[in-house]
Amino acid sequence: MRIAVVHEWFATYAGSERVVEEILALYPQADLFALVDFLSEKDRRFLKDRSICTSFIQKLPLARKRFRAYLPLMPLAIEQFDLTGYDLIISSNHAVAKGVIRGPDQIHISYIHTPIRYAWDLQHQYLRESKLDSGMKSWVTRAILHYLRQWDNSSADRVDRMVANSRYIARRIWSSYRRESTVIHPPVNVEAFPLCEEKEDFYVAASRLVPYKRIPLIVEAFARMPNRKLVLIGDGPELERVRASATPNITVMGFQPCHVLRDYLQRAKAMIFAAEEDFGILPVEAMACGTPVIAYGRGGILDTVIPGYTGAFFEEQTVDAIVDAVETSDNSLSGCEPRAISAHAAKYSPERFRQQFSALVSAEASKWRARQNVGRMSPPTPEPMAIQAT
Repeated sequence: MRIAVVHEWFATYAGSERVVEEILALYPQADLFALVDFLSEKDRRFLKDRSICTSFIQKLPLARKRFRAYLPLMPLAIEQFDLTGYDLIISSNHAVAKGVIRGPDQIHISYIHTPIRYAWDLQHQYLRESKLDSGMKSWVTRAILHYLRQWDNSSADRVDRMVANSRYIARRIWSSYRRESTVIHPPVNVEAFPLCEEKEDFYVAASRLVPYKRIPLIVEAFARMPNRKLVLIGDGPELERVRASATPNITVMGFQPCHVLRDYLQRAKAMIFAAEEDFGILPVEAMACGTPVIAYGRGGILDTVIPGYTGAFFEEQTVDAIVDAVETSDNSLSGCEPRAISAHAAKYSPERFRQQFSALVSAEASKWRARQNVGRMSPPTPEPMAIQAT
């Protein structure tokens, strides 16, 4: 089959790009499309010199640094890709990729990392955190998001099979599009985070320091627990705020390379995770190291953390809830054995992803071939003869 893979944009190598990497490993003959390609030489190694067909947004002013500002143009841009020569379209979608135009004899499978967060159920949170909850800019933004919701909903009809990256995203897909989806968890490079059974007396939190990750809550919670040590790894716009509120028992390391992150995840007593994530790759990497996870019990984390076996949950994104979860963790994590935690994390390997995704594509391709054969074998239905009354 002739295959096209469509991704929103290539600007960094993160979770959605890992999914694309595994899809391309399954289908190396596929052609690759994206709105823009601004990957650094280091980050683009996973593409193995593969060329990318980009949209007109690639050449717009300031696109390299601010291509997300062209969000209102992205539905138009994604519809300009001519995919008429392909039998199978695989889109990797967290914004507009699923909106490519397809024909009646093509298959379109869309791996949904999330429906557009800021256009659907997280709109009000996005407006608050962006300080766009009032004023003229707020109303312009709301109008754009309203238009995006309408387009996003209608473009869902262009997909034959939706794949969700967690049960949480499957529920969001149903809420947004009223479409059923198949859950295939994204690939996690668990082999890069080997088991370590010797744990030390500190906790670790690692994340991009952006508002929805709720890192300031974790810092404030540990400031109330001077007898508990926290190591915080990550960079982002909230870094200075976090450093200003850190107490002596909290070490703020900023950005660190992968081997340093891995070292702390291996040695930590537990990882603290306060975000409501679509899936959550970092907690799985921590569990691969044999480290239990204390997490906010909402979102994709419910698919990966098993209370009392691989971690524990707290029920609210509040300082008090985090303090209570950490203070009781000696009891709640007593049954979490490093070797069992690591074995559980191994279920999210790239090999498992490739096996499940290729099986789904094969099943859809079989249906497509059956439809093609029926179309060739069935004679056209004759038009009813018109009888004119006299």
